[in-house]
Amino acid sequence: MTLRLSTVILPVRRWHDGGRDEWTRAEELGFHAAYTYDHLSWRSFRDGPWFGAIPTLTAAAAATRRLRLGTLVTSPNFRHPVTLAKELISLDDISGGRITLGIGAGGNGFDATALGQEAWTPRERADRFGEFVPLLDRLLTETSVTQAGTHYSAVEARTVPGCVQSPRIPFAVAATGPRGMKLAARHGQAWVTTGDPKLFESGTPEQSREALRGQIEKLGKACADAGRDAEAMEKILLTGFTPDRGTPLSSLDAFVDFAGRHIELGFTEIVIHAPIPDSDFAADPAVFERIATEALSQLR
Repeated sequence: MTLRLSTVILPVRRWHDGGRDEWTRAEELGFHAAYTYDHLSWRSFRDGPWFGAIPTLTAAAAATRRLRLGTLVTSPNFRHPVTLAKELISLDDISGGRITLGIGAGGNGFDATALGQEAWTPRERADRFGEFVPLLDRLLTETSVTQAGTHYSAVEARTVPGCVQSPRIPFAVAATGPRGMKLAARHGQAWVTTGDPKLFESGTPEQSREALRGQIEKLGKACADAGRDAEAMEKILLTGFTPDRGTPLSSLDAFVDFAGRHIELGFTEIVIHAPIPDSDFAADPAVFERIATEALSQLR
């Protein structure tokens, strides 16, 4: 597969004060896709501006023509499959079929308790994710769904007229554990990872790549068990969470080296964060734009 280069635009700027320009510039730079986080707030940005993912993507859909758009990632932390399906069908329609849903089990951040609930254990998150994804799949492919679950149910939920994309918008499933890998193999058109979080603080780039190799092998086994060809599944690396941290965006050469090593592992799409000054994602905008416009030609 040919490598695709995409970006994440965090929803921290007002739409009419630089927000819109980021999305249109991403299209001008030739990125395959531009994603955003689907959170109520996030880590070091918790006390600053943070806008909703679906409204932001809707505005971006109206402001662009070619760029694919999506979430990296949506989770059950504050979403329900029925209402999410309705929003996604609307967004897919407005964008003319340019939406990808990145979806994961969620974590224990602010989103996990913002609605007043206790934070779920890893097992509870996996249980909910295991219901959430199949029900959402049905809602986006059938016109009327009734299903009773332990955590999520639907009663004659209508999703007419359905997605523009057929049979539905593609899912990019974030997973590292066996249950998540099975969901990715059964329902995903793509698989997403940020690497091994245990290596972020004290690991080495070499250890990170070995861990990623192991994850891809687990995905391959899950796909084989599901009767799917893992080679045909897109494999997405969301950067910024491996021991390399900001190194890939330090220069064009550094990114080409980083990307080349991860292409060898089997990744087909690499996602880099649009620079945000004075944050974990600070980077030179000129280097970011050089990577967007020149890196792929050097990787062919």
